[in-house]
Amino acid sequence: MVRVPGWLGRIRGVRLVIARCSVDYEGRLQAHLPLATRLLVVKADGSVLVHSDGGSYKPLNWMSPPCAMAEVAPEEDESAEGVMLVWVVQHAKSDDRLRVRLYEVMHDSAHELGVDPGLVKDGAEAHLQALLAEHIVTLGQGFTLIRREYMTAIGPVDILCRDASGASVAVEIKRRGDIDGVEQLTRYLELMNRDPHIAPVAGVFAAQEIKPQARTLATDRGIRCVILDYDALKGIDDVTSRLF
Repeated sequence: MVRVPGWLGRIRGVRLVIARCSVDYEGRLQAHLPLATRLLVVKADGSVLVHSDGGSYKPLNWMSPPCAMAEVAPEEDESAEGVMLVWVVQHAKSDDRLRVRLYEVMHDSAHELGVDPGLVKDGAEAHLQALLAEHIVTLGQGFTLIRREYMTAIGPVDILCRDASGASVAVEIKRRGDIDGVEQLTRYLELMNRDPHIAPVAGVFAAQEIKPQARTLATDRGIRCVILDYDALKGIDDVTSRLF
């Protein structure tokens, strides 16, 4: 038995192998991938993924960490079929096992990726909240901001502001507005309207996209729905200069 080269445990990187291979998965279920050319990805965390040229991001089969991988010589019948090398990937906490038979290797390389900073989402709810607070008149002329993250007994409502008449308005912000968001705002409004210092409090449900069912429920409860244009809020897209 020959172990995988030691670079796997030394660097933050991936091993990329393009090979003609077949794959068998044994464990809670049995699965077989017939002989074909595929991309094999071995990551520094020990995971192994088997990809084809299709199916978007999802691998055909995989083994999640913790697991150990070994390169072993093919058995006699495998050698007779043309197998040159076998990967055995064993999960550390179960009987799940992946057996990859390599018939021909077209590419085999290792790449150090370094520390990943993580995904930074543009247009996330926190960004929308900050931009709407900065441009609160998006909700209507005469609106003024009281504060962001106004705390209630069950959590913070995104924005508390006043309309042109001075009445309090609670704003709940979502990227995609669904019924759960309307229910959340409803609970906030019920509590806030018990506070004589800010009552009566109206509600605004603001999102980049609002599902029809959510709009219907909000309207039925007297909550105004507002579609947020993220580019316009950022000043990238000037809605006043549009032809359409």
